[in-house]
Amino acid sequence: MRDTAETPLLSIDRLTVAAGGSTIVEDVSFVIHEGETLGLVGESGCGKSVTALSVMRLLPEPPMRFTSGSIRLKDKDLLSLREEELRAIRGDQVSMIFQEPMTSLNPVFTIGNQISEAVLLHRDVSREQAEARAVELLDRVGIPAARSALTRYPHELSGGQRQRVMIAMALACDPELLIADEPTTALDVTVQAQILELLDDLRRNTGMAVLLITHDLGVVSQYCDRVAVMYGGRIVEQASAETLFAAPQHRYTEALLATIPASNPPGTRLPAISGTVPPPGKRPPGCSFHPRCQAKIDICARELPELSGEEHLTRCWNPAT
Repeated sequence: MRDTAETPLLSIDRLTVAAGGSTIVEDVSFVIHEGETLGLVGESGCGKSVTALSVMRLLPEPPMRFTSGSIRLKDKDLLSLREEELRAIRGDQVSMIFQEPMTSLNPVFTIGNQISEAVLLHRDVSREQAEARAVELLDRVGIPAARSALTRYPHELSGGQRQRVMIAMALACDPELLIADEPTTALDVTVQAQILELLDDLRRNTGMAVLLITHDLGVVSQYCDRVAVMYGGRIVEQASAETLFAAPQHRYTEALLATIPASNPPGTRLPAISGTVPPPGKRPPGCSFHPRCQAKIDICARELPELSGEEHLTRCWNPAT
């Protein structure tokens, strides 16, 4: 069992991000320890990607602004750093893999050039040494004929290969934290499994921590140590993966788990959660999930519950257990 007194690698405390007159994420808190994988889960529009981009300080400021809270990477307060200080951290101590590699890879530069530049930016090495590192990285992530792949362009690779290149770039400087934002969204099922296994192997072999952002609870159950569930810009439940899957407390988590195919008899129609996630600026009072909740009680529409508990945190007036 992990020593809870251990200083977290990443600590987010009551983070609130706004744009215009709308709150995008509100009162978000969680920690990630060295070597562990935290799954950040929820439907599209729940605030997962904004939270991840906040860690990297990649949100456009303005119109986005941090109205309260803190983000700490060990002893560094990321919200107080200047842009040049942030550039020294991005890609070095913290790296990120985005959903669609074709929007992140530059189409006019070769794969080798793009990986080498990531190494040259943060390490005092020659271009030849950076190229050798690029070959090593491409080989590590399973790109065949790694040296000849250096001269290829992104459009010459398959979707799975492009995602592997993105992982190679993210690992170029051995980051302490890797943020993976829906890293397998555009890939077929077989390639998805290969990419997730690759990330998990790399985590075990390098000791880096992973923040895995996904809407797929099946992925979370297989690869994550702990889980934070988001809805309407807030964390509504947080626990170890084992605890959360065995005994979910928030009604949103309960509803999400019911949609997993493995939770239903073969051949049956999967249940769906009625309604949609409310956009920022149109979230209802009280618990944001109450209009879609089958177990709501009167107070749910009036007052927002606090995130409470010890090892298992939940924000629900009428928890499942």
